[in-house]
Amino acid sequence: MQADPAQSNFRFLAQHSPQLLELAFRAEYYFSSDPNTALMKLRQFGEALAQYLAADNGILFDEETTQADLLRELRSRLALDRTVMDLFHVLRKEGNNAIHQFSTSHSEAKKGLQAAWELAKWFHRSFSSQPVAIPAYQPLPDPSQNLRALQDEIAAVKEKLAEQHQELAHSRELADLMQREKDEYAALAEAMDVEARTLQTRLEQERMSEAEWQQCYQEEIEKLQQHIHQLSEEARQNQQKNLSSRIRRANSQVELSEELTRVLIDQQLNEAGWQADSKNLTHKKGARPQAGQNLAIAEYPTAHGIADYVLFSGLIPMAVVEAKKQNTDVAGKIVQAQRYARSFPISENLIGAWTLEGRTVAWPDEGEAHYHIPFAYSCNGRPYLEQYAEKSGTWFRDLRHPSYTRRALQQFHTPEGLKNLLQHSKQEAEQMLAAEPFGYLQLRDYQIKAIQAVEQHLAQNHRRALLAMATGTGKTRTIAGLLYRFLKSERFKRILFLVDRTALGDQATDTFKEMKMEQNQTLYQIYDIAELGRQMPEAATRVQVATVQSMVKRIFDSAETPPIDQFDCIIIDEAHRGYTLDQEMTEGELATREAEQYLSAYRRVLDYFDAVKIALTATPAKHTSEIFGKPVFTYSYREAVADDWLIDHEPPIRYETLLTQQGIHFDKGETVELLDTHTGEIAAEELEDELDFNVEAFNRRVINENFNRVICQQLVKEIDLMGQEKTLIFCATDSHADMVKRLLDESFSEIYGSDYHQASVEKITGKSDKVDQLIRLYKNEPYPKIAITVDLLTTGIDVPAICNLVFLRRVKSRILFEQMLGRATRRCDAIGKTAFRIYDPVGIYAALENVNTMKPLVRNPNISLEQIVGEMADPETMQRAAAVSNGAGGSHADELLNQLCQKLMQVLRKAEARAAYRPAERQQLDELEKIWNIAPKELHRKLHEMGAEKAAEFIRRHPDLAQQLDAVRNNGTDYKPVLSSHQDKLQERYQDYGNAQKPEDYLDSFNRFIQEQMSNQNIALMAAINRPRDLTREQLKELRQMLDQSGFSETKLKSAYHQQSNQDIAAGIVAHIRRAALGEAIVPFGERLDKAMRSLYGRHPEWTPAQKQWLERLKKQLMHKYETIIDRDTINEYFATDGGAKRMDKLLDNNLDQVLEELKDALWQDYA
Repeated sequence: MQADPAQSNFRFLAQHSPQLLELAFRAEYYFSSDPNTALMKLRQFGEALAQYLAADNGILFDEETTQADLLRELRSRLALDRTVMDLFHVLRKEGNNAIHQFSTSHSEAKKGLQAAWELAKWFHRSFSSQPVAIPAYQPLPDPSQNLRALQDEIAAVKEKLAEQHQELAHSRELADLMQREKDEYAALAEAMDVEARTLQTRLEQERMSEAEWQQCYQEEIEKLQQHIHQLSEEARQNQQKNLSSRIRRANSQVELSEELTRVLIDQQLNEAGWQADSKNLTHKKGARPQAGQNLAIAEYPTAHGIADYVLFSGLIPMAVVEAKKQNTDVAGKIVQAQRYARSFPISENLIGAWTLEGRTVAWPDEGEAHYHIPFAYSCNGRPYLEQYAEKSGTWFRDLRHPSYTRRALQQFHTPEGLKNLLQHSKQEAEQMLAAEPFGYLQLRDYQIKAIQAVEQHLAQNHRRALLAMATGTGKTRTIAGLLYRFLKSERFKRILFLVDRTALGDQATDTFKEMKMEQNQTLYQIYDIAELGRQMPEAATRVQVATVQSMVKRIFDSAETPPIDQFDCIIIDEAHRGYTLDQEMTEGELATREAEQYLSAYRRVLDYFDAVKIALTATPAKHTSEIFGKPVFTYSYREAVADDWLIDHEPPIRYETLLTQQGIHFDKGETVELLDTHTGEIAAEELEDELDFNVEAFNRRVINENFNRVICQQLVKEIDLMGQEKTLIFCATDSHADMVKRLLDESFSEIYGSDYHQASVEKITGKSDKVDQLIRLYKNEPYPKIAITVDLLTTGIDVPAICNLVFLRRVKSRILFEQMLGRATRRCDAIGKTAFRIYDPVGIYAALENVNTMKPLVRNPNISLEQIVGEMADPETMQRAAAVSNGAGGSHADELLNQLCQKLMQVLRKAEARAAYRPAERQQLDELEKIWNIAPKELHRKLHEMGAEKAAEFIRRHPDLAQQLDAVRNNGTDYKPVLSSHQDKLQERYQDYGNAQKPEDYLDSFNRFIQEQMSNQNIALMAAINRPRDLTREQLKELRQMLDQSGFSETKLKSAYHQQSNQDIAAGIVAHIRRAALGEAIVPFGERLDKAMRSLYGRHPEWTPAQKQWLERLKKQLMHKYETIIDRDTINEYFATDGGAKRMDKLLDNNLDQVLEELKDALWQDYA
């Protein structure tokens, strides 16, 4: 019993909170006489500590707030390490057990005290700017130590007797030991009772002071809350940033003992559904497998040593766990678990796990022996971090096949999850997939190849696959086909389909409801599919559609987290999104920062589940491939255009106005107006220097309504509001979209008058009312014809009728731009769509032809300037950083300096630019120059010249540097573009053919290219020129790809020919090639097709009206394709839902092949 708080292991808490110290001291005080009450006090201590953290950070809580809810909020707000969270949960759960079970051993209370001490030490380091040294933990004397030693001895004797098949009742040794145990227990009970009676008076006094303590503690919490409430927003943010920085450092210093590590591993096993208690549920103490229970029995003997845990599902040994101390490498130790799995004795009362798989013998190992247990784990209680791969995570290996390699997990599998692995035959599923036909799925050839590529890749034991398929090529239909095959073959039990927006989830669900599988049923009818909004999948659920945001909440912000084996496959749509912040941490960053700062929400969800990951994207980026590997199948936009599955665009239509040519200029001394986009207020500032904006800044840094009016007035002359085509306009901001909506309404009203329907033009952004309904209307209804958006419709939304894209802003991301273009690439035969148009007043198309992909110095934009300054100001952090190489000839300290200089340059250069028209900001920068003795715009260069050590000294000499920089940055935080009233007018409208500025130049270069290729005797080209009727499908695709790679496409050639000849002739690529090669006049394809059909009907007067009707349907389809290869595959494509070539052959009296040959002869009869 500790008698004095000054001697307590927790005495260092006195400098923070006497009330916290008093509570921890009371737990020590009760330990000897009443361990049950000690644990209840520790539970209170954990709650008080969490409330203290919350109050000091402005996090609201009340009597209804549970400890679990408060901890989740703290983790979210302060980035608490998982080990710290586990320590909090140890106190919460042990305290709950003490309350409900009414009896607790000293061993549990002893573990609780050590967990509380580690937590208090972390708290001390987090809340102290200069934490004092903490003496080593001194365990309290355990009065039950002799009793436990006797109990261990009794268990050993019982085990020995059982092995010798002796009756326990006849053993004198056992009887003596049990009598000694009885005596020791009585003595211990008497001693505890005596101590309790002697403390009765003090206990009564303490009960009287309990209310006093509660009052003092409540007053302390209220003071913290009042203090944080009185702080300004800026001061509150600075306080939280400083605390977060200290918490990160404290997180990195948490090191647990072997005993506490086992406590955490016990907890993790219990959370996964295994009963675990490494102190009491041990083989030595008599724990044995029991039917109907999932036990994690500790210290289990095998022929080659003692396993830390063996996991039993009933009487079936399922897995061996090798548990190591916190800082011991764990990945390599899985070999030890494998050795125990190999040498585990399957006694008569146990059932071999191989029987669940239908086997008669255990699994052969890599040599001549067998694995008697199928799964092996190695762990140390730490969450998995890729850069600490060998020292973190729960490592797992499936021992059933030599090719199965080990992998790191976030948690243990559940008992049901391991059973599913055993009962599921991957080999049988793959055999079924290989034999399963594709015909009923009615997929295109490349979609089938995509599915086959994924299945073959997974058959090679890969667990990640990336599909790169151009926007509009039917990724969702491909996914539906893949899902059905996986589920039908039982390749996977439950699949998570992950999207980043509800609109994409709804769109996918619609496809699952509409796309027919076997027996004319949809995927939705055959399997239970959980749509968006259903929180937890039910037992029968096979597919869960969910957003990343909902899964993050479910996994990290929910009282009941899902098991890691809830899904065995995850399919990620639009995988290029959400990963841009994923970074591998350098060794130096590992020493100073939190891993979660480097992970996107997507990555955290993916890493949580032990599942195969299949990602789809139209625009694979470097970071996407780093996560999922190189694409196993690629089907590009240009390839899809060559195959005639997607629509090509005409050369971009450029509008040159007076302002885009000359820019917008403000003179020194001129008064400019700044728009506060949050409040709508306009402020006037006098310029201290000249100010210039070019077209790149239009509608972002400078807003000129006249420019937008000129563009809108021209657009209404070109966009047919009465037709079926739809238009999508990309604006810079929501307020810009409002302006464009108003200007278009005005311009259309001038032309159409009372016939103009205002619903023709709608703004569809995140701020629109009933945005989901607007999207559905835009996709499925006549109105709106024109949608104005910012970011909402840039990716993933399918509206095939979009024929016009208008860019009123620039973007810097090539991926985003390609996604924007992808909104218009889909075919829409119903409206005769053959190409789409790009209206480009801001020159985005030319600007993004070549994109710089240099790796930035600031590797993760989540790392704030304040954090870098705080790290460099901390000598301990800099010492660790200087000791770690950055892999480029320097240290992590040098890398920190590089990152700081980049951040400084970005902040202070922007401030210098703003200071040109903001006198107050100019004055602020001048004052900083006096404080720093360095011009702000030169600070980044000067610090870089100093080097890391001297730059850190500079930061320490200027402790307010982070706040000063934050104040400068906040001046530019609010988006305040300059308002311009400069007059504008349209100067020129033209189509941009790239290097060939004019249509005739483009056609001339095409002619030269064809002549050059003729001299090379290109086989496909010569077939198109000399024998077009014999041109094969592969040759036509080769031709289109060859021309496309050289900058020539059917759409651009048609546009150029139209502009040069003023004739809008619908003709295919073969006609343009023959014109360039032979000088032959282009004949419209429709005219040739009409002539061919008349010839065909003349040859067959016996055809019935029904037969002619089918041929007319074929003619109508061919009109959309121009030079489509006419064969049975064509018929199957056009009439897939009507029986295809097989039915048409019957209708034509089994003469389909002959009719197709006659049609080709008639179609090309005027050609050689």
